[in-house]
Amino acid sequence: MKVLIIEDEKPSARRLQRMLEKLGVTTQHMLHSVSEAIQWFNNNTHPDLILLDIQLSDGLSFEIFDAVEVKSAIIFTTAFDEYALQAFKLNSIDYLLKPIDDDELQAAVEKYKKVKPQANNVQLNFEDIKKLLSNPVEREYKKRFTTKIGQHIKMISVDEIECFYSENKGTYAHTVEGRDYLLDTTLEELEEELEPQTFFRISRKYFININAIKDIISYTNSRLQLKLNSYKDQEVIVARERVKDFKVWLE
Repeated sequence: MKVLIIEDEKPSARRLQRMLEKLGVTTQHMLHSVSEAIQWFNNNTHPDLILLDIQLSDGLSFEIFDAVEVKSAIIFTTAFDEYALQAFKLNSIDYLLKPIDDDELQAAVEKYKKVKPQANNVQLNFEDIKKLLSNPVEREYKKRFTTKIGQHIKMISVDEIECFYSENKGTYAHTVEGRDYLLDTTLEELEEELEPQTFFRISRKYFININAIKDIISYTNSRLQLKLNSYKDQEVIVARERVKDFKVWLE
């Protein structure tokens, strides 16, 4: 079974790919916009199954199917509230509400396998779904984290956090006050929870708050070194494969 991911947020697409790999499912390709998807479908063999984000950077993903006849089965991945999604159960394999849960993804894939012969001939009524989504709900991102200090629970606003980093299998938040707090989460989970205009994952180790960047310096092997306002424990390096996306994010 080959799966195509259409998702405009690249960290979310990569996380979904990793989740599928754990299920033994091969991702044929990842696409990030309506225009990119139309071009790809016109030049490639269509996959068995599409995991489709509804709202892409350049429009609703339904526009893809106005331009191309796609025979693949579809599982929607979306941040829209559940009340607006009832039509999807009649017109697709399933929908997954973000942030996507491992068990729900597995259940959706298993559902596809059971109804595969019929699934690839589903005729989606996109016009009805568009009407339901005429007033989209704005995506909610995490505004605070909690950490345990002795017998106390401390709340940390995301505005106070300069960066998140992993160390010794733990995930830490470094605050503007220069304090470090151990959190009950992972950097992979943070990819779904942090507001992408403010936070960017520069490497496997770091998530950076754009407001904490003090200086950016050219580094070896086409990488970049960041100087933050208060975090000075270790060198903060933008991985080479993330440099291009990092520069786009800065703008």
